[in-house]
Amino acid sequence: MDDLVQISAALSDATRVRLLAACLDGERCVCQLVALAGLSNAAVSKHLSLLRDAGLLESRKEGRWVYYRLPAEPGPVVRDAIEWVRRHAKGEIERVRKLMNQVLVLEPAELSRMLRAGCCVIVVKKECC
Repeated sequence: MDDLVQISAALSDATRVRLLAACLDGERCVCQLVALAGLSNAAVSKHLSLLRDAGLLESRKEGRWVYYRLPAEPGPVVRDAIEWVRRHAKGEIERVRKLMNQVLVLEPAELSRMLRAGCCVIVVKKECC
């Protein structure tokens, strides 16, 4: 029952659903997820830790970079929750995929440099820095 409550809490926030959706297609660097969310690194890290604690994501560190992905061997409740998101958030998943395409063309080091400089990584409007 604790797993269900923790997963429900993790999925109760739109930002966390977007972050999970971004990882449905593969592993993502935190800097890529920061660019997607448009939030501070600390805020995104907090959201990611809640998803990780619920078992919905796994993380690994490679040098100074931290990467998140779906769990390799999710338990039945986690597997069902991920499939539920896939079925019921199709529109949001497609929107996240389109936005991630703008982020994935950049190497993590370049992306991090741009984020620190305050550059727009995802071009929502025609005007950008």
